[in-house]
Amino acid sequence: MALLIFQRAFFCVAVSILTATQFLSAQTLTITEGVQLAFPGSIVERKTFFLNDEQKEEARRLAGENIPIDNNLVIPYIAHTDGNPVGIAYFDAHRVRTLQEVIMVAVDTEDRVIRIETMRFQEPPNYRAPGRWMAQFEDRKLDRDLSQKGDIATITGATLTARAVTAAVRRVMALHAVIDPL
Repeated sequence: MALLIFQRAFFCVAVSILTATQFLSAQTLTITEGVQLAFPGSIVERKTFFLNDEQKEEARRLAGENIPIDNNLVIPYIAHTDGNPVGIAYFDAHRVRTLQEVIMVAVDTEDRVIRIETMRFQEPPNYRAPGRWMAQFEDRKLDRDLSQKGDIATITGATLTARAVTAAVRRVMALHAVIDPL
């Protein structure tokens, strides 16, 4: 009887820990919170761009092979300080393994990545890209070195996350180049 009580208690604790872990790993930041992290104190303007077929093809070419660009809609959030643009934030939703991740890629007025933030991550927490790894994208432009065959390292134990984030950054940077929102 005592063993049965212990097993049930252990099961309840294990389920509670798993549920809490999944909840914490899926925590989200709002768009406003993400943009304020990248551009503190800025006024943000949301714009909408619709890609034509030529722009979509150009974005695919710039992003690189095996990086899908399926959507014709691009929504940049342009940050202004004292009436001057200081950067643009983009949000990219993609699948990592079987579940979704949303990242924010913030770009400065010189077309360089200045910040990447995980907005939502639904995979197990141990697959999430650490901040130190994400920092390697900072101050990068879209070129061939912005890849795992170039200067972007992989993550041991989270290879799919590294691929998904790298592809998302390339996709965002290609779309940024095509729409030229400023």
